[in-house]
Amino acid sequence: MNAALDDTRVAPRDRAAPILASLPEPVPVDAFREQGAFLYLDTFLPRDVTDALIAGVRAVQGSVNRNYLPGHKQGGSVSRYTIDELAPAIAELYRSPVLIRWLETLCGEALQPSPDDDPHAYALYFYTKPGDHIGWHYDTSYYEGRRYTLLLGVIDDSSCFLEYRLHTREPNVPIVEDAVQIPPGGLVFFDGDKLHHRITPLGENEERVSLTFEYVTNPHMRPFQRFISNMKDAVAYFGFRQVFRQLLGKRTGRA
Repeated sequence: MNAALDDTRVAPRDRAAPILASLPEPVPVDAFREQGAFLYLDTFLPRDVTDALIAGVRAVQGSVNRNYLPGHKQGGSVSRYTIDELAPAIAELYRSPVLIRWLETLCGEALQPSPDDDPHAYALYFYTKPGDHIGWHYDTSYYEGRRYTLLLGVIDDSSCFLEYRLHTREPNVPIVEDAVQIPPGGLVFFDGDKLHHRITPLGENEERVSLTFEYVTNPHMRPFQRFISNMKDAVAYFGFRQVFRQLLGKRTGRA
């Protein structure tokens, strides 16, 4: 993994801080608000960080869980649990106070990392076979507060687009439709309950890998919502072994 993210001379709580010093300033708060809690930047992360993320992708690619839901999605996913084992620098970046402060300034809310039992807190999504895609959806929050999605481009040798619709849930505001490609190091940040979006199908001999970080304003989730969220993640993304490994570990005495 990139030495810049692994430098033990930097305080452990934010070892990514030195290479995040160049995040865009001023923070584009007005653009985020005007677009209904949505922002796209084609350049966000420094090259060193992006290189480290690419190394993380290569480290976990043998553990991708492939999934197929007819009419909705096809692709591969790697949950936070596998990332913690094989690409821990990604988790360091996720918890970086420098990054979180930048995002808090952008959205105007106090953000917290998702709880440790949320496999979706940070995850990699692999589009590696022709036709890989995901259909129109919202990143629905099952938490009592809001859940914000940070989508980072890692590898994009593809013709895929993120197509999106703004203001779909704002009365008397015209819906805006657009599409972007997210280059390595690029960013999309949005309120998951507000952005209607999809990823168009992958073509032949193409590859696309993205990374998502999920932050919440209230980490509490009612038991029934937790069950629904876990089942969705097990079926549509990470598989039952990944999603329920924490619960099974507690029951057997293994983490």
